[in-house]
Amino acid sequence: MRVAGIGFRGAATTASLRDALLRAIGDGPPVQALATERAKSYAPVFRDLAAALSIPGIGISASDLAEIITPTQSQRIQDRFGTGSLAEAAALAAAGPQARLVAVRVVSGDTMATAAIAENEGTDT
Repeated sequence: MRVAGIGFRGAATTASLRDALLRAIGDGPPVQALATERAKSYAPVFRDLAAALSIPGIGISASDLAEIITPTQSQRIQDRFGTGSLAEAAALAAAGPQARLVAVRVVSGDTMATAAIAENEGTDT
């Protein structure tokens, strides 16, 4: 299973999220789900992107995110969510316990969203 973790600011648009996602995927295969922090998962931009891609949008609890150590670090995200990268932590949490990052956090062109991709070869959708 391949999951895209998405982080985004309140002013982000669906295009911001899509841009970050496409930058993270690159030439790789598509993802089977999107993931973000639980409260953010209710944001229309997140729901709209998941619906447009016809994949689930998963909300991860803040306590689960805070347990994940990420390769990239943002002090602002660390202070708010207890992890260095919301996108990386959400991707890893949603993909499962044996997941690994295949794309570290990338930033959208407008700097409003981030995305990272995790993969767990032992998990089916």
